[in-house]
Amino acid sequence: MFNSKILVIDDEKDICNLITMTLNTSGFSNIRSVNDGADAVKIANEWQPDLILLDLMLPKVDGLTVCRTLKSSKDTSNIPIIMITAKNEESDIVLGLELGADDYITKPFSLKVLVARVRTQLRSVSKPEKSLQNENVLTYKNLFLNLDQRSAEIDQNSIKLTYTEFEILALFIKNPGRVFTRNQLILALRGNDGFDVCERAVDVQILNLRKKLGSLGSEIETIRGIGYRIKGLQ
Repeated sequence: MFNSKILVIDDEKDICNLITMTLNTSGFSNIRSVNDGADAVKIANEWQPDLILLDLMLPKVDGLTVCRTLKSSKDTSNIPIIMITAKNEESDIVLGLELGADDYITKPFSLKVLVARVRTQLRSVSKPEKSLQNENVLTYKNLFLNLDQRSAEIDQNSIKLTYTEFEILALFIKNPGRVFTRNQLILALRGNDGFDVCERAVDVQILNLRKKLGSLGSEIETIRGIGYRIKGLQ
């Protein structure tokens, strides 16, 4: 993890230096920074970082366009992107997530939170090697989901989930710490035999899912005005 390549994209050099110094202090040493969107896309393609910290307010090419460009290219689409923005506007955050960003943090931000978010994203990238041992079973703490049997257990006690609840939970567990907007959840659920889902239905499914998960229900967090996520594993 600590050898991971991290690209910091921010037009303020002081912010880039602060983030770089903070990550260095936390053990990360392979860090590059860039101050405009045009150069950011070029460097991301050439350097192939393991994680990108992306400010939305950039000269030449804005951050949302950078995100759209990188996530639409097969060469860079799998690189996790954490948006960093001074604008605490729900519309920008939602749009960035819809374009494929994996998480966001708003300025002014806690340096401890920033490092925690970076670790969560890098951990999720490095996890597939373990999951290859048994791809049909997902685990989250003491929760087990069997994708083939479509069954769920907590401490070996079976819990009954609806089709939608199971799909939402599986999506969360595959992406711990990642924020999903309501529309992203709708798009993920739609498509099976034309199964239709609305935003209100998503909220109801989340509510029911939390109840069925008992003490683990609190692991599913509401991101006000944005959507939901399951907490990243420590």
